[in-house]
Amino acid sequence: QVQLVESGGGLVQPGGSLRLSCAASGSIGIIYPMGWYRQAPGKQRALVATITRRGTTNYANSVTGRFTISRDNAKNTVHLQMNSLKPEDTAVYYCQMSTSEYNYWGQGTQVTVSS
Repeated sequence: QVQLVESGGGLVQPGGSLRLSCAASGSIGIIYPMGWYRQAPGKQRALVATITRRGTTNYANSVTGRFTISRDNAKNTVHLQMNSLKPEDTAVYYCQMSTSEYNYWGQGTQVTVSS
């Protein structure tokens, strides 16, 4: 059974940094795009960043220049380096991985940006 396990969330002050990680366990097969999404209270889940298997990245306008997504294909992991965090970045962050057959989601990790 495939599971995505996220880590790295927490409480940080505005202007601070966090690094989120997500690892896939089980026989997931070849993973194509990987991504991070977030859901703030009262809002729909929204794309934060995606990365293709070859490393092409895409970012939401609100995080461009502050967040960096990366992946390790050998380890089936994806990371999100978040710098210059703002209170509006507060949300539950979810990782997502896609194979040719299925889209997998992590359980979510809380990121809170507050002084």
